[in-house]
Amino acid sequence: MREMIKMVVVLTILSSVSGGLLAAVRNGTKDRIENQQLQLVKGPAIRAILEGCTNDPVADRFKLNDGTTERSFFIGVFDGKPETVAFEASGKGYGGDVGLMVAVNLADDKLVGVGVTTHSETPGLGAKSKTDPLFARQFKGISAMEPVKVTNDGGVINALSGATITSRAVCAAATEAGRIYQRLKPQIIDKLKNLP
Repeated sequence: MREMIKMVVVLTILSSVSGGLLAAVRNGTKDRIENQQLQLVKGPAIRAILEGCTNDPVADRFKLNDGTTERSFFIGVFDGKPETVAFEASGKGYGGDVGLMVAVNLADDKLVGVGVTTHSETPGLGAKSKTDPLFARQFKGISAMEPVKVTNDGGVINALSGATITSRAVCAAATEAGRIYQRLKPQIIDKLKNLP
């Protein structure tokens, strides 16, 4: 019996030390991981959809709480005015979640552009959602206040050939981004007014 108690105590101590070390490593590398994601995963999509802005949208960003989720917003300055924000939403695709960076113009509530950031879709089919500029171009000018749908569902977005599920996932992510935008628009405007 004593041996069993001893083993339980040793196992508890080892588990506690291991958990503490893992938490310390996670906290110590959190900022570096976020920076790498911004530069290598999200940054290219942000710069592509905010092309022509006079600032660095990856550097000029702020965070807002959306319930229990903290969201990053990237500012696009055009003609000296911070009038566009980009942020990420996701939709359920064929191979998992499809991450979508969406830019919205605050003056007219319309999409400026979209860019797929992450996906696990089929190479050559659903993966085109990230690389096909014609697909992404269809989202420009669509209202962020209305649901976005593919033509098969009564919308205006032409689905990628052989990748309707992925196309629907991108549309669902754009629709979710519109909901996020509608919820947080007053806070976004307040934040932009108070920028230095």
